[in-house]
Amino acid sequence: MIIPVFIFVEVFKASTFLSMPRVKLFDENEVLTKAMNLFWKQGYSATSVQDLVTHLGINRASLYDTFGDKEQLFKKSFELYRKTNLEGLIQFFDSHPNVEKGFSELFDIAIHQAILDKDLKGCFVVNMATELIPKDKKLLEVIESNKRDFENLFFEYLKKGKDNGQLKTQQDLMSLASFLFLLYNGLKVISKINPKKEELKRSIDLALTLVF
Repeated sequence: MIIPVFIFVEVFKASTFLSMPRVKLFDENEVLTKAMNLFWKQGYSATSVQDLVTHLGINRASLYDTFGDKEQLFKKSFELYRKTNLEGLIQFFDSHPNVEKGFSELFDIAIHQAILDKDLKGCFVVNMATELIPKDKKLLEVIESNKRDFENLFFEYLKKGKDNGQLKTQQDLMSLASFLFLLYNGLKVISKINPKKEELKRSIDLALTLVF
């Protein structure tokens, strides 16, 4: 039996098309950032897969193929938030050689962001800690690691101020770092309830007198 040439060509084209890798028509980092902001705003439980599909602008097949299920997508977006904030804090401290002014500005920025945030999202890490812990043990480990990372950055920054004579306190620097981390997260929580600039500013200024 002789197969007509045009049939062979069409079969070849079809098999070639089927064997080609699927090309993603979206930016994964951009989509992950959108997912992060949606989880941050609505919380994990209140965000459905359909919410994600609608908000991200991709179909379910692409979502599952690229990011996995809802839980996997959440954990990837949560890690993006953590990584972005840690890198941002490192850059911020590096660009602020005066430790006292650095911490003061850090809290001023946090207050300013809280005032501008119409959704009153607060801190993604704190939000997820209150929603999912202690049910999610793996997330607890991530949040504990996040706490250590931030406290260590605070500690190194305080130590830098101590070494160059800017910080005169005789208090334990690690305890101060933990206090500042607690204060920073407390600000994020309170700002969701009562985002009043002057009131928040007075409270932070008073707390910082215990350090500087």
